Amino acid sequence: MNWLSSLLFESGSFSHGILAFSIAISLGLYLGKLKFFGLSFGATCVLFVGLIMSWLGIEVDASMLGFFRNFGLILFVFFIGLQVGPSFFATFKSSGAGLVGLMVLAVGLSLAVTVILYFLCAPAVSLPEMLGIMFGAVTSTPGLGATQEALQSLGSKIDITVGYACAYPFAILSTMAVIMGLKRFFNVDLAEEDKKWDLAQQNMNRAPIFYHVKANNKALSGITLREIRAIIGRPFICSRVLHDGTITSPTADSLIYVGDRLRIVSNAEHKTAVCAFCGEEDKEVDLATAHSPIKNERIRVTEPNMQGVQIEDLHLSRFDGVNITRVARAGVTFFPYNSLRLQLGDTLICVGPANAISRLAALVGNREKQLEKPNVIAIFAAIAFGVLLGSVPIAFPYMPVTIKIGLAGGPLIAAILLGYYGPRFHLVTYTTHSANLMLRQWGQTFFLASVGLASGKPFFEAFINGSGYLYVLLGIPITVIPLAIAGFIARTKMNMNFHSIAGFLAGCTTNTSLLGFASSLSERSIALISYSTVYPLAMFLRIISGQVLLMILWAA
Repeated sequence: MNWLSSLLFESGSFSHGILAFSIAISLGLYLGKLKFFGLSFGATCVLFVGLIMSWLGIEVDASMLGFFRNFGLILFVFFIGLQVGPSFFATFKSSGAGLVGLMVLAVGLSLAVTVILYFLCAPAVSLPEMLGIMFGAVTSTPGLGATQEALQSLGSKIDITVGYACAYPFAILSTMAVIMGLKRFFNVDLAEEDKKWDLAQQNMNRAPIFYHVKANNKALSGITLREIRAIIGRPFICSRVLHDGTITSPTADSLIYVGDRLRIVSNAEHKTAVCAFCGEEDKEVDLATAHSPIKNERIRVTEPNMQGVQIEDLHLSRFDGVNITRVARAGVTFFPYNSLRLQLGDTLICVGPANAISRLAALVGNREKQLEKPNVIAIFAAIAFGVLLGSVPIAFPYMPVTIKIGLAGGPLIAAILLGYYGPRFHLVTYTTHSANLMLRQWGQTFFLASVGLASGKPFFEAFINGSGYLYVLLGIPITVIPLAIAGFIARTKMNMNFHSIAGFLAGCTTNTSLLGFASSLSERSIALISYSTVYPLAMFLRIISGQVLLMILWAA
């Protein structure tokens, strides 16, 4: 059985490394599904299993650990960015400023708590050790690496990873505790939060609304919908018209007469103007009934040639009264502005005669099997751009070393830009939802397993000699105090959705496993959006904050 012992404990072979990763990931994910007091830890258990395996003597080649850690991190953040990219800027405009402000507050508070604890505990804890504890408490691996590099440039050989390794697991648990504590404190009903989110989407004008108006304005008699839109100066879709007892799907050149009933689709902010001009809202009629000759169908954009094509370029007037009333993309519903560019995988909600909708469906594809084909050229090109972006050195005055946003920040920013601007350049970026989830989980588990397998021995040795307990005690307030304050303000002062708060807190820590935990609380992508809104800047601030703190306190 020497071959088995060699496979399990000799770190030099590739087979040993793959086996170690497979055991850590599979066992960790299995344990992550188990619930303790109603709480499951998800992929975070991969980290804990990796720590135990490392302590038991299962070592993996350092170069392999480095590759899987960095590649896993790139995969995870990139496919997060790709998913949220289409809705990222809309979210940032509506709530991003408040989220970013809170994130900056949380980062500032963590620095303040770190400085206070350092002066209280010096000289028992050195500045490098305190910085290691801080980065473990905020679970920032890139910040740890950047600060370690800065220390080396100052001539210090102190290893700060032990404090990081001790504080890191408890930081994850503490952050989960803060999230669940806020849930308990505010008596949050998760299902109700989902409903409030759906309603908020409409109020933020991302999802169109439906209503009926009665054309009482005599000035409307005999003019076209195109002319009405020009007069009002507000975008809207008239999906159905009831005229002389007949329901039709009008075109822009259809005539409107006094007494007609119109089914209108628009953003909520335009409803008052449309109703006031046309006459009055009619709440007694519903033109979208089952007996209506006009059909409502959903068709998928699957034709690659449609990537980046604007709505107006479809020339809907050629399709005998077909109207696109909504566009659904990545869980977000958009109003179909003429300038809106289609993306592969979009769902078009159409109203019109059945045969005309069929002709439009043939144009845009509507063949689900086409979406199963992977489109990886643009993805790998964007990853390459993200790596280059993350490697650009950024110089700051009075700092002896340059700053980089790293392999996490660069690919994330690249993916967000690709998801949002890709269609403008006819770049196919679509991946199926299942493929996106699989690649994200692969990346997350590779990263966590790498950190665990690399840190097991110093982690347990620190607890054996006693310093580990001090590191944990110092790390917990650095984790808890800033997040609890930021979460409390988000709920009480900003009335933020709880799922957004959970994603926001995970984004403040830039922690991949915590995002998985936050996302598990809802079937929607609420946590992902808030996480990605603050993640890039949070990552950058975490990276430079340790170095700035080091420069300020090094000579003190």
